[in-house]
Amino acid sequence: MPNRIDTRFAALRAAGRPGLITFTTAGDPDPALTVDVLHALVRHGADLVELGMPFSDPMADGPVIQQANERALARHVGLAHVLEALRGFRASDADTPVVLMGYLNPIERYGFERFAVAAAAAGADGLLLVDCPIEESAGYEAVLQRLGLHQVYLLAPTTPPERRSRIAAKAGGFLYYVSFKGITGAGHLETAQAMAALDELRGLSQAPLAVGFGIRDAATAALLGAHAQAIVIGSVLVERLADARDASQVDAAVASCLPPIRDALHALRGG
Repeated sequence: MPNRIDTRFAALRAAGRPGLITFTTAGDPDPALTVDVLHALVRHGADLVELGMPFSDPMADGPVIQQANERALARHVGLAHVLEALRGFRASDADTPVVLMGYLNPIERYGFERFAVAAAAAGADGLLLVDCPIEESAGYEAVLQRLGLHQVYLLAPTTPPERRSRIAAKAGGFLYYVSFKGITGAGHLETAQAMAALDELRGLSQAPLAVGFGIRDAATAALLGAHAQAIVIGSVLVERLADARDASQVDAAVASCLPPIRDALHALRGG
């Protein structure tokens, strides 16, 4: 069975537009609402979903997502809930790709292969491991490949050219370009620099190129979407969702943020 990430990017290529990838933290704003959040994201335009696995020291994330991790951990959300929520989502959505995003420590405690087997069975399509550098990834990657899961890699503006080429050559599913030096949700995105970097990267990898960090509105999404195969929206969504207390409030929070970005990316069709 083809990986859903590959299938979705093939459909986006056929449609001639960039995709919209959305991030949410499992268990936030409430563990009982994780499946509702996932469905709301898809309903309002997400082509792919990143589901964050709560961790006590999410070093790549800014205050908004750090606080989401803290809220989820305070409610005792761990990997078991992540997998349960994914199974619940798959009960009525067999098509939307889901990438589990997180850090190695909780997964190593669970047992990497055991977790990967469980993630594949629950319906995951890939893992994005923030603190797993390419130099240490061979063993993890072999396990994931055997299970039909992609290992998604991050590239930063500070990544040296030789290392950038190695990461780009190994990229599976998509290559995630971090649009500036810093943490998620920061407000200093230089779009001209990001666009130039994306144009340079397109020649390095056969994998689709996604860009995230600091994209909070439709105008910025459209600017960068013309230079990438997908845009990642995270912190602004997590902010809107923080106060939701039931499924209707979840839907309203997502609807207040995502549709203009979705529409801006759809308008690039054929562009």
